[in-house]
Amino acid sequence: MNNFEAHTAEERLEMLNSIGLSSVEDLYSDLPKDIRIDNLNLGLSHSEMDVTREIKKLAASNKTDYACFLGGGASKRFVPACVSQISSRFEFNTAYTPYQAEISQGTLQSIYEYQSMICNLTNMDVSNASMYDAATACAEAVLMAVRVTGRNKVLVCRRVNPEYQEVIRTYAQSADIEVSNDLTEIGSDVACVLLQSPDYFGAIHNVEQLKIKIQDPKTMLICCCDLISLSVLEPPKCDVMVGDLQPVGNSLSFGGPYGGYFACLDKYKRQMPGRVVGRTVDAEGNQAFCLTLQTREQHIRREKATSNICSNQALVALQSTVYMTVMGLNGLRQVALISSKNAHILADKLMEKGFELQSKNFFNEFVLKVNNADEFLNNLKENKILGGIKLDENRVLVCVTEMNTQEEIDNYAYFAV
Repeated sequence: MNNFEAHTAEERLEMLNSIGLSSVEDLYSDLPKDIRIDNLNLGLSHSEMDVTREIKKLAASNKTDYACFLGGGASKRFVPACVSQISSRFEFNTAYTPYQAEISQGTLQSIYEYQSMICNLTNMDVSNASMYDAATACAEAVLMAVRVTGRNKVLVCRRVNPEYQEVIRTYAQSADIEVSNDLTEIGSDVACVLLQSPDYFGAIHNVEQLKIKIQDPKTMLICCCDLISLSVLEPPKCDVMVGDLQPVGNSLSFGGPYGGYFACLDKYKRQMPGRVVGRTVDAEGNQAFCLTLQTREQHIRREKATSNICSNQALVALQSTVYMTVMGLNGLRQVALISSKNAHILADKLMEKGFELQSKNFFNEFVLKVNNADEFLNNLKENKILGGIKLDENRVLVCVTEMNTQEEIDNYAYFAV
């Protein structure tokens, strides 16, 4: 490994002498001895073949054959094999950075196509190149509303994903923004109202009824929506729409990385965070793509910057683009309809057994009322079923997708007690 050492012993000694030290250990002299590690017990070296065998043994202990009914912001959906094959091609890896348009036309075009698809699904005018995830997209939408309206109070529906709410409050605390969950406080001092539909509990909301309550034309409406649901449900009429890219072509991946989408009306495009790719023609009249808007402080005056977001989730957005291209609108609708049908079949079976639902107006997730959530979920787990997310002692959030077979649905209903 000597060939991979960054510095020789003489070079290290020269650097240490320049700061008045004689050894590397002196760098850590301020650390108490009881928290130092003298030697790492790494064991003997092994060949790549032996390490591969050992990793496979460890991987075999994972429980990968359980039926999954977990949701709450990340759900198990089918990802065609071509998604990873196409998105991992070397052309996308070597020409990543969209700053250098002359060598990254493919990446810029894929982002442009992604933006177009998001606009088609959301019925919005403009989409940015993506965000880190749905939570940061929600938070950035709130900050945008504050900038646009000049107000510092925002209302967030209680039924928005609690993780999204925590991120919003973290952003808001640093920006001196007041966040309230009481939607009855809608008034002329409110910058925006943010809701989710289907919400964290799976219920579908009539956004038009809420819009009637927003009488001040300056108060913006932000909707957090599942992209799969937008293929069958009419997109709500709002100012900004945000959500997560995980359901469209991205695996669960132990919680990330995911991506978020951000779309808005045309009049707000210059207040959007992140970047926007546009299509034009070059000096010879050929189609060309370029970064049309870059609204972070690296590119424009700091006081004019709308966000410090450094990058879009380019790979995640690319995978979503490939997925949506392969599936097409009809394919997305099939996924949505099968998921919703499966969810309602399971819900009906559970109600036949005497269980109650918190709401019957749901898409593919619903809240099931149980006597003891821990016992209920443990019993299902013993029968190789991940039955849902515990909300409290008597409620469980159940998610059903196109991945759940009829057998899994029957088994869930059978073992639910």
